[in-house]
Amino acid sequence: MITLTSVSELRSHLAELRRQGKILALVPTMGNLHQGHLRLVEEARRHADVVVASIFVNPMQFGPGEDFESYPRTLEQDQQMLQSAGCHLLFTPSVADVYPEGQEDHTRVVVPVVSEGLCGQKRPGHFDGVATVVSKLFNFVQPDVACFGQKDYQQLAVIRKLVTDLCFPIRIIGVPTCRTPEGLALSSRNGYLTPEQLKKAPALYAVLKATGQKLAAGNTHFAELSHQARARLAEQGFAPEYVDIRSTDLSPPDIRAREWVILVAARLGKARLIDNLVVHRD
Repeated sequence: MITLTSVSELRSHLAELRRQGKILALVPTMGNLHQGHLRLVEEARRHADVVVASIFVNPMQFGPGEDFESYPRTLEQDQQMLQSAGCHLLFTPSVADVYPEGQEDHTRVVVPVVSEGLCGQKRPGHFDGVATVVSKLFNFVQPDVACFGQKDYQQLAVIRKLVTDLCFPIRIIGVPTCRTPEGLALSSRNGYLTPEQLKKAPALYAVLKATGQKLAAGNTHFAELSHQARARLAEQGFAPEYVDIRSTDLSPPDIRAREWVILVAARLGKARLIDNLVVHRD
């Protein structure tokens, strides 16, 4: 695996690979990697000849008071993990490389509808920052395929719409959530949890599954189910931001549908945890 930091070096290197007819895959990350990221790399290898991972902590997607400055940066460890997973190239630009003229007057990519509500409501501007930096990474790398985790369900929906609406010739692959044996979705922010909170955190997924069982069995009182799930989370020490049931395209749920997605965000100590569960009607 080689590591490149400048956009010009990256473009030059990838242009040669394209001339050789290589299929390129991109795995965008913010670093502080875990097994879930490595699963993205493994999936990318199934669809491409060359896997490019990026590590960039994107300031544009962090709001005031969020953890941009304190977000864990573990480059050396990340490089070792990516190399062991079979990544071929790592791109690690600086903020100045990505936003050479600064962010204040930078063009922003806004993906309407799917970016609204849920995390988009709780973190205003977050998905504009995600859509903007992903668009830039797509232009830097020009991949044939890009892999994103399904844990960030709304983010994946935003990126799918972005690619469709802006006609990027890129196939987006959603990769199933990687979990601990207890069910906790792997996340870089799990590192903010204390040992006691780590024992409690899998209850988030347990509440999702319990709600999903009721939904699958035919209980389509969506608002009531969401209220019950929020109350259960609060009883177990979480501070729930939302529990919401949507159609799988994130539109309001249809009582006649055969499947839905339950989405949750809750705080536990310093960590903001998100998760989701796709439910099929029995």
